[in-house]
Amino acid sequence: MARKVEASTSFLALPFVLLLLSLAAGGAAASSQGQRTWCVAKPSSDEATLTANLNYACSQVDCKVLQRGYLCFYPDNLMSHASVAMNLYYQTRGRNYWNCHFKNSGLVTITDPSFGSCNYAYY
Repeated sequence: MARKVEASTSFLALPFVLLLLSLAAGGAAASSQGQRTWCVAKPSSDEATLTANLNYACSQVDCKVLQRGYLCFYPDNLMSHASVAMNLYYQTRGRNYWNCHFKNSGLVTITDPSFGSCNYAYY
């Protein structure tokens, strides 16, 4: 009887293991195919969230590029600055989708968000 319980327990664990494997493979698929990704702020993000994201990201990475006189200062608005900072954080943490979550206010994109003289980091 114990053998039957072990077999059914193993059978129940199989879908869970397959799910984990598919999630792991999906996360690696973009990088294994050479797909470049960046992190930007969702356009629907409110000011308080963007400010929190900017402050957090810049407490973890060097945001000098956002200072007046540097290449990503303009446009001088919260959405742009938060996006650059969030991307710097995302890039330095290994470009994992969870490093762009920012309480569901980050968006991973395959389109290079660089503009003008501001080149979004890609490591």
